[in-house]
Amino acid sequence: MATDLSALIRTLAKQQHKSLMAAAKAGRDRYLAQAAKAKDAASKQRFKTMAKHAMDEGAAAANRLRISADNAADSYARTMRRLTDEAANAAAAAAATTATTTKTPKKSAAKAKAPKKPAGKKPVAKKKKSSKA
Repeated sequence: MATDLSALIRTLAKQQHKSLMAAAKAGRDRYLAQAAKAKDAASKQRFKTMAKHAMDEGAAAANRLRISADNAADSYARTMRRLTDEAANAAAAAAATTATTTKTPKKSAAKAKAPKKPAGKKPVAKKKKSSKA
C-alpha cells in the first residue's frame, strides 16, 4: 500500500510537471511572437529576455514541485515502512511474552490463594504434664 500511494504521488507530480512546463513554453512562445512583431531592436531584445526568464522561472517552479512531491512520497514510504516494522516488532514481542508465560507455571498465584491467618495472639501451646517420680 505504501508504494502504491507514493507511486501515485509521483505520477501526479509528473503530470503537474508536464502541464507546468507546457504553460511555461506557451508563455515563452507568446513573448517570442511579440519579439518577432516588435519594430525596434530594443523591444525585440526585451521580449527575448522576457521569454528566456519566463522559461527559466517556469522550469524552476516545475523542478521545485517535482522535488517537493518526491520528498512527500519518500516521507510517506519511509513512515509506512517504520510503522510496519514497529507493528511487526510489537507482534513479535507479544508472541515472545505469551510464549514465556505459558511455559513457566505461576508460583506466586498458588501462594496468593492460601488463606491468611489473622494477626494477633499466637495460639497457646498446651503444657505437657511432667511426670515426677
